[in-house]
Amino acid sequence: MSEPVFAVERLPAVGPATLDGPEGKHAATVRRLRPGERLLLSDGHGGMARCAVVEADRDSLRLDVEDTWQVPRPGLRVRLAQALIKGDRGELAVELATEAGVDAVVPWRASRCIAKWDDGPRGAKALARWRGTAFQAAKQARRAWTPEVADPVSTSGLAALVGAADAAIVLHESATTPLASVELPAEGELLLVVGPEGGVTDDELATLTGAGARAVRLGPTVLRASTAAAVALGALGPLTARWS
Repeated sequence: MSEPVFAVERLPAVGPATLDGPEGKHAATVRRLRPGERLLLSDGHGGMARCAVVEADRDSLRLDVEDTWQVPRPGLRVRLAQALIKGDRGELAVELATEAGVDAVVPWRASRCIAKWDDGPRGAKALARWRGTAFQAAKQARRAWTPEVADPVSTSGLAALVGAADAAIVLHESATTPLASVELPAEGELLLVVGPEGGVTDDELATLTGAGARAVRLGPTVLRASTAAAVALGALGPLTARWS
């Protein structure tokens, strides 16, 4: 059984430590870890620690930190611009992309999005759900880096991100270029754009390609907006050095 991962704000040094708060309570009462068992701590920024449980209390664990290390970021980082999706399918998109290795997520207010995030409490609550989903999925996948979920952007804001990236691709059903044939950078940032269920409009595609993005196809079928990013990340793994 793989060692479970628990998140901490700051990685402890080698030696005695305590895991408390919500993560400590979860480890002690839900996972029911006991003395002699091992776990991993992650600070979400590449820092990892392997620990042995010394004592279990009701809502915390006393640990012996055996080793710490830093996991470097991949040479080619993938930032996902994910169009807003209605209901829990947006959270599913973030969950699957995080498990597939995405490095950052930007919610995109595309014109055909059914979901509308306002700038008030409802929008803040939806954004918090995406961030919480990325946090939990990173732990489940035993990742050292938790993807940052940024504030939502408009199409003009997304075009600015396209211009700042080392490369950008837009998944689009009308594209004739397959993803496997696109020359990708070895390092830097790759921006991956996934549209809403209604698709990317012609004007949006023109704006993004005008800023430097390239429209590509993943394959002969059309994927749901909630699964397209994870499939693309799976393809990017062997097409780049991300999985090497």
